[in-house]
Amino acid sequence: MSSTGKSVVLVDAYPSSFALAQAFLDEGCAVVRVQSTEDVPHCYRGAFDTRAFADDITHRGDLAVTAAAVARHRPVAVIAAGEYGVELADGLSEVLGLPTNGRRLSPARRNKFVMIETIRAAGLRAARQRLVEDEQTLLDWHRETGGRVVVKPLRSAANDGVAICDTPEESAAALRAILGATTVFSETNTSAVVQEYLVGGEYVVDTVSRDGRHRATDVWKYSKMTVPGVRDRITGGHLVAEDAPVRQALVDYAFDVLDALGIRHGPAHLEIIVTDDGPCLVEIGARMAGANTPFYAELGAGESQIGWTVRAYLEPERFLAEYRRPYRLEQHVSVSWPTAPQAGTLVAYPLLDAVRSLESFHNTEVFVPPGGAIVRTVDDSTKTLAVGFAHRSAEVVERDFNAICYLDGPGFYDVTPAA
Repeated sequence: MSSTGKSVVLVDAYPSSFALAQAFLDEGCAVVRVQSTEDVPHCYRGAFDTRAFADDITHRGDLAVTAAAVARHRPVAVIAAGEYGVELADGLSEVLGLPTNGRRLSPARRNKFVMIETIRAAGLRAARQRLVEDEQTLLDWHRETGGRVVVKPLRSAANDGVAICDTPEESAAALRAILGATTVFSETNTSAVVQEYLVGGEYVVDTVSRDGRHRATDVWKYSKMTVPGVRDRITGGHLVAEDAPVRQALVDYAFDVLDALGIRHGPAHLEIIVTDDGPCLVEIGARMAGANTPFYAELGAGESQIGWTVRAYLEPERFLAEYRRPYRLEQHVSVSWPTAPQAGTLVAYPLLDAVRSLESFHNTEVFVPPGGAIVRTVDDSTKTLAVGFAHRSAEVVERDFNAICYLDGPGFYDVTPAA
């Protein structure tokens, strides 16, 4: 029994989301892990110590059986800790009579085509799109629509299979690569979605909800680059200050999306492009943000999805009393994800000491250490390292972020080329 007497269930808690489990553990809760699949999906494979959990339950397809196993712990909450666990978390929380987003709109929170059609039906700005299962349908739609389009799997994540296409022929090739392929969640694609390419700045809005009341915990602006062979690669994220002109419009639109998709409880991660016609959803995950975002959100404003999620489920009255309090940056924060230009074996990062000497440098996260295999960065699915910057002056952070953009390139990596 936990020191609080409370148990919390996290569906698909893996190393990438263990910070949320740790936050509940720090509050004295017993944390029960539920794995939504019998086999660990490809993107989560690797060593994972589950000894911190009060129980580790594997869902084998029967909701009633899993719910009975979970009910023995008398949890106060069931929360999706990963993208693939959203639907099972919806089902378990509904069956157990806990705070729930319910199963009725679960497909709209995972299927990217249904997601966009659902917010369109609610009267929100939504991308033009088409569900496609064959090349001819895609070719006809792209020729009729014209311009640049995006082709992507229906239920994957982390930029898996996403292709930006200028011609119908490129779209058809992208569809061939998607159909029959296995996603990062070990599912086989049988269809895809093609959408208009949205022109504008891309932002992230991270939220936490309780009883349909929403808190925007952090808002980010992406930096992107396009060079031959690399298109719209995200090179960095910049925490948006409370007085930025675009912030309120983004938050208002994000809250409308949450309402349209029936997200009344828990964290959500929205990717939104601000077009000439206003904010437009790229996609949403009904779970906490990845990429260590809560750490950098805390660094900038002293709050993140983690703390607000714990509050929403353990202290709902406090959440409802405080969710409207003003958001204030304590310091400006940017995160850089450098772009490796060559594949091979990494020997060293020769210029990393120069980066560490920058005035606003805060930390590094090394994903590929010296001696590790490095791949040429062409999209957002692979990262070599992250560099965090923090300072009370936005200008200092911007200057230092631009410095690493200047340093990044062949000279930033000492690589023994692949054979």
